[in-house]
Amino acid sequence: EAIMEDYHGQYLLVVEGSVPTGADGAYCTIGGRTALDHLHEAAEGAAAIIAVGNCAAFGGIPHANPNPTAAKAIGEILSDYPVVNVPGCPAIPEIITGLIVNYIVAGKMPGLDALNRPKTYYGRTIHDRCQRRPFFNLGKFADSFDDDGAKNGWCLFLLGCKGPTTHNACATQRWGNGLSFPIESGHPCLGCSEPDFWDAGGFYEETRQYFHSFTPFVAGSGEES
Repeated sequence: EAIMEDYHGQYLLVVEGSVPTGADGAYCTIGGRTALDHLHEAAEGAAAIIAVGNCAAFGGIPHANPNPTAAKAIGEILSDYPVVNVPGCPAIPEIITGLIVNYIVAGKMPGLDALNRPKTYYGRTIHDRCQRRPFFNLGKFADSFDDDGAKNGWCLFLLGCKGPTTHNACATQRWGNGLSFPIESGHPCLGCSEPDFWDAGGFYEETRQYFHSFTPFVAGSGEES
């Protein structure tokens, strides 16, 4: 409270998690006050607000059908405030740090996309920068998690990988100080940094029915979708 008073209009507010709005916010209370009240109070004097993780950015799992607590993303609740979304389940730590440092150095947030995500990190899909992309271009796909294709690092698209529709820096930033990321470890992307994560599916759901939407690159044709 002292910080909010002493640095009114100057501090960054970082919020994790969606906020229940049902029953006047009674589903989440802190010190006898609702999280909804705390959010409005803290946001009032913030220079900018960063919504960290898919739940804060887009509602996440609490927002999934049937959403019994009427959980909402931070941007939905604070529609009149400058909210920057850093989605992911969880969000990549280096992206959070980079965004804060950018504000400290430049005095403003970087360019954002249509979903208020920093373009620097979310401007391209995981598919665009995935090391398995050459196999996609050659039409080489794993048919199961233990076939020869999977063992040879072929594309996981047919096993439910959401890399082509997921915007994040996992393929280049990686996790564990740059050690790896799910696709590199043999697991399809689940699309955890996109809206409607969970309701949109992705957990081992085969994507063969969508294959016609993604035409592999054919060597010599000069065309790619």
